[in-house]
Amino acid sequence: MPLFEPLSPLLESLAAAPHNERVAVLEKLLGQAACRQIGLYPFPPGWKLSVVIPVYNEERWLDGLVKRVQAVDMPKELILVNDRSTDGTPAILDRIAKEYDNVRVFHQPKNMGKGAALREGFKHCTGDAVIVQDADWEYDPAEYPKLVQPILDGQADVVFGSRFIGEKHRVLYFWHSLANHGLTLLSNIFTDLNLTDMETCYKVFRREVIQSLDLKSDRFGFEPEVTAKVARKVKGQFKWRVFEVPISYSGRTYAEGKKIGLKDAFNALWCIIRFKLRD
Repeated sequence: MPLFEPLSPLLESLAAAPHNERVAVLEKLLGQAACRQIGLYPFPPGWKLSVVIPVYNEERWLDGLVKRVQAVDMPKELILVNDRSTDGTPAILDRIAKEYDNVRVFHQPKNMGKGAALREGFKHCTGDAVIVQDADWEYDPAEYPKLVQPILDGQADVVFGSRFIGEKHRVLYFWHSLANHGLTLLSNIFTDLNLTDMETCYKVFRREVIQSLDLKSDRFGFEPEVTAKVARKVKGQFKWRVFEVPISYSGRTYAEGKKIGLKDAFNALWCIIRFKLRD
């Protein structure tokens, strides 16, 4: 007899049960601490996560990415913003919007950049927390539960997912890594935060936090800008709390569609200085 065969009926019933009921059973079997360690915890009644996904020419990855996000076991809405893609992305997005009742798609009137797409997406969020998700497969949606947990626990207002504090990652470009560390260091000098990964895609916000920020960067300057403006609230009257959570990372090559380059690194450098000196 297979070792886990006697547990099969229980496992099948758990798989079909609502999330909070499943967590309650597992907490009795494994203990609350063990469940939380693997990202299993109940959600407050009516709670929802907004996943904002800027999209530009991602026809190769889009269907798979949406399936991976939908597989995450938490209440959520997906807001996809097409940044005037020139491949088959717009048609794929329109089809996806018809397939899922929790997906909304918005099309930019012209190509404006990641920051502009995110601004558009943030305006339409109705969830309690908001997470940024790139449309490629570099970041794993299965890590949403541990990223959201500090906010649900009432410990954080903003969470950064760090690629540099202990999780697995694909080995790729040394100079990209050096640039990331350098930009994070410079950002920390100007903001007086002690982040390890300012340039990470995975940033989670309470909805009121992200919708209160007056963001202006159209391209990849979003990362240093939002960090600088969050840092002001950390020290200001709002006393926002920022956490970092380790995440895995599977970077892609330029042949696989990676878009960020040297020009964007210099733009990020300028944005770090710009948003320290003025809005």
